[in-house]
Amino acid sequence: MLKRGFLGLALLAVAAAAPALDGEGMVITTSRHSVPETADRAAAAIAEHGLGVFARIDHAEGALKAGLDLAPTELLIFGNPTAGTRLMHCGATVAIDLPLKLLVWRGPEGITQVAYNDPAWLSDRHGLEECAAVLANVEKALSEIAAAAGD
Repeated sequence: MLKRGFLGLALLAVAAAAPALDGEGMVITTSRHSVPETADRAAAAIAEHGLGVFARIDHAEGALKAGLDLAPTELLIFGNPTAGTRLMHCGATVAIDLPLKLLVWRGPEGITQVAYNDPAWLSDRHGLEECAAVLANVEKALSEIAAAAGD
């Protein structure tokens, strides 16, 4: 469990507030597999789409090293420098949201959740109207990766 003290109370407050978040700007789906298996499947789908996985972060493992408890939570950071560069040509600030990310975690009632930033939200956030075709390709790839991870 969480260590007692201010940090533990702060983390509990954040966790209690999390269900109130509406996921605006994110696409959230579910997977019938465990978190590690879903992340493995996502990594394979990312590679099949010709994208590179730059990092895979196991947040639960990090929490354990800090003496804290966290449900299985993994983040895949991936992308394609060609598409990313095209997006940055349309709006430099999109670089703050690149490379792409796919979050996999054990959600309520033990159901594995999969989330990624909605490319339409990225467009609105960074004024990427000129990159509609690139964003359409990104959306297609992300939805296919999420589907392959969860099927």
